[in-house]
Amino acid sequence: MLTNEFQGVSLSRLGFGAMRLPLLPGETDGSAIDEKRVDEMVDYAMAHGVNYFDTAYPYHAGKSEVVLGRSLSRYPRERWYLADKYPGHQISSSYDPAAIFEEQLKKCGVDYFDFYLLHNVYENSIQVYMDQKWGILDYFLEQKRLGRIRFLGFSAHGGIPTLETFLNYCGSQMDFCQLQLNYLDWTLQHGREKYELLTRHGIPVWVMEPVRGGRLARLSDSELAPLRQLRPGDTGAAWAFRFLQGLPNVKMILSGMSSLEQMAENTATLSVDQPLTQEELAALLELAETMKDSIPCTACRYCCDGCPMGLDIPSMIAAYNEVRFQPGSNVGMRFDALPLDKRPAACIACGKCSQACPQGIDVPSALKGLAEAIEKTPSWADICKQREQEAKQNRS
Repeated sequence: MLTNEFQGVSLSRLGFGAMRLPLLPGETDGSAIDEKRVDEMVDYAMAHGVNYFDTAYPYHAGKSEVVLGRSLSRYPRERWYLADKYPGHQISSSYDPAAIFEEQLKKCGVDYFDFYLLHNVYENSIQVYMDQKWGILDYFLEQKRLGRIRFLGFSAHGGIPTLETFLNYCGSQMDFCQLQLNYLDWTLQHGREKYELLTRHGIPVWVMEPVRGGRLARLSDSELAPLRQLRPGDTGAAWAFRFLQGLPNVKMILSGMSSLEQMAENTATLSVDQPLTQEELAALLELAETMKDSIPCTACRYCCDGCPMGLDIPSMIAAYNEVRFQPGSNVGMRFDALPLDKRPAACIACGKCSQACPQGIDVPSALKGLAEAIEKTPSWADICKQREQEAKQNRS
């Protein structure tokens, strides 16, 4: 297994993310985890040099921490590194930092966390993390001082302005940042700009969603065809991991693996240092563009000048391109924090934007499509509320 040195610690380049653990046959609610299969995956990981394991408070309705902690406890504590997260994006009166942290330690069966993250900093949660009345940052910095957290970081799904705001607020106190990054989101979610921003701030990058929920591991034959001409034996997942090998500030690649087969393939790929050649990178990024089927917005912002509603049209078109590729809650949650008159549905379809667009884009139709997609997707607040209820039921 390839490794990276991080502040005196040797980390396996592949980390085992515990958000998509295998479930018992016939179970669909996410909490009925197949612990025998988890043990098999952990055993394989340990035998092949994987030493980083990542969980979070809401994963599997609160059961992920328990199951992963129990499985890891079969090995000496010094052989593995455990990461957990504080759910500030789900904040409520019951989410006292001290109470949650103590509960997490108990659930995982440990006295300290090697890595701890402020979970999901985005447009609607950043103020919670920065609000002194919650005392979140101060509390976890104190836990780090006490040795109950070795390294403190954060995960982020927000846009670049939100990321910049958070870095300006506490970037000097963050040891690492966990970011959704893959060759598709390199452009679709402005991953390149986010990666470069973190690099300029001297913050190492932890990658989540390297195969975008499995989509990049399930390339069709037509999508794989140009890649097979260059490397006939590589799978879709291998291409995704090799793309990340070419980014020197990526120190950890987390994969939410659900089977022993996925674990075996990924450990094999990340046991050989073989980043993409320039020819391979060009082919992969060209494939990404064809996969997106995106609206060709260049973010020139001519459309914004005459918009009577003052909408940030380029960011909305970028979000629409993303949801057209793969629907999910990440897009909708970016707009949760905006007032109603600044959301896509506020478009009055006056057409001034389309008249000003050098690309001739039918902007009102795009914003209407985005608004409809958001309407069909559960809001992040609703998802968090449901997860909180499930976690409470499982604790009772």
